[in-house]
Amino acid sequence: MVDLNESQIEDIKEAFEVFSQTPELEIGYEQVGSILRSLNFNPTNEDVANVLGNPSKEDMAAKKFKYEEFLAVYQKVLTEVTEGTYDDILEGVRVFDKEGNGTVMGAEIRHVLRTLGEKLTPNEISSVMDGQEDMNGSLNIESKFSISMLRPA
Repeated sequence: MVDLNESQIEDIKEAFEVFSQTPELEIGYEQVGSILRSLNFNPTNEDVANVLGNPSKEDMAAKKFKYEEFLAVYQKVLTEVTEGTYDDILEGVRVFDKEGNGTVMGAEIRHVLRTLGEKLTPNEISSVMDGQEDMNGSLNIESKFSISMLRPA
C-alpha cells in the first residue's frame, strides 16, 4: 500500500464528508467514482468497478463505505488505475486524420465523444470542443490549443 501524506488524508476526509449523507460518515458504492473524480482522479466506470471488486448492481446500490474503508480504495486507485498518456490519446485521434496533415474534422470527434466508451453529454462535448475548431470545423491535432483539449484539467 501507498503511504498517504497529511495533505492527501485531509483532502480525502473533506471530500468524504461532503459526499456522506449519513451521520455515520458513510458513502455508497455508487458514489466512489464521483468522490475519486473530486479528488482529481479520472477513473472510468470500469476502473471503479474493478477497484471495488466488480460488485453487482444490487451491491452498488446498497453497500456503503466508512472513511477508513475508503482509504484502502483510494490507495488501490493510486497503485492500480493508470490513465492514458497524452501520446496515447493523440495516437487515437490520429486515426481520424485521413489525409495525414495533422487535422481532423471536429464533427468526427464530437461523434466519438457522444457514442464511444463512456459517452459524454452534449454539454460536456461542448465544453471540451469549445474554441478548438477552426472556421472549417477542423481541429489541428498537433497544435498547442488541442493539447489543452486532450489533457485532463
